[in-house]
Amino acid sequence: MTETMVFFSAFDDFDGWRSALERELPDLAVRRAEEIADPRSVRYALVWKPPQGFFDAFPSLSLVVNLGAGVDALLGRTDLPEVPITRLSDPMMARMMAGYVLFAVLRYARDIPVFERAQRRRQWHYIHPRNPEDVRVSVLGLGELGALAAMELARQGFDVTGWSRSPKEVQGVRCLAGMETLPKVLANAEIVVVMLPLTPETRSLLDTRRLAMLPRGACLINVSRGAIVDEAALTEALLAGRIAGATLDVFEHEPLPPESPLWGMENVLITPHLASVAIPRSAARQIAENIRRIRSGAEVLHRVDPRRGY
Repeated sequence: MTETMVFFSAFDDFDGWRSALERELPDLAVRRAEEIADPRSVRYALVWKPPQGFFDAFPSLSLVVNLGAGVDALLGRTDLPEVPITRLSDPMMARMMAGYVLFAVLRYARDIPVFERAQRRRQWHYIHPRNPEDVRVSVLGLGELGALAAMELARQGFDVTGWSRSPKEVQGVRCLAGMETLPKVLANAEIVVVMLPLTPETRSLLDTRRLAMLPRGACLINVSRGAIVDEAALTEALLAGRIAGATLDVFEHEPLPPESPLWGMENVLITPHLASVAIPRSAARQIAENIRRIRSGAEVLHRVDPRRGY
């Protein structure tokens, strides 16, 4: 019997996902919402930021798969069914994220923005490279993606401190936990990397007061969720020079509105939420495994609690 998976995402490659999933499960039909003839045939949903009321149309759902690691878009909904909800946990996503974070940290550690400005002035401007072990990096968030990124930074020789809500152990990384340790982690950071999930506790976590805990001239990299950093407070700190630079892949409102002052700031690098994306050919194997588990009555892998946000 052919079962149906409904797909919803404004940004992902539908044809790639359909091909990869139907290759893994030949008895599965993957369709866009508007292609569904019989909503009762839909057993599975693969979604990224579906509109409110989306799930109400599919009364037979037994699994919801979030197209990404962060599930904040599924919080506070009235239409979310009482079925397992899973996030993607794809090694390819983690590797892609670690690569982006390493690029962003190296860009600041090697003073590349300074050389970019010197090039525009046609000026030969030499700065002697620092040893990586002399550069202090704090990674906020030691989940699957954060831990791998922190380990990669440590492997490159950086002095890495990791911070999380609950105690973690990450090879090569000094780990601290709990809100009471966050001021120390921030005060020690020449470069801070934000990799936390968005929850009620982390929303606006880096506000005016906590951004002021960073040493003057520190740099900030945000690859998790824009709402974790108070955008107005960050903009003010960047304009005042208290924060020397920011690499921002995520924003509270996406796409970033054209009127945002961040677009025109020389000390800000903006990328369009692509630090890590799901790759259909590798992630489809995990999704297929969870569908097999649903069919056999087994517990799914990488289940999330929408009340906690991760």
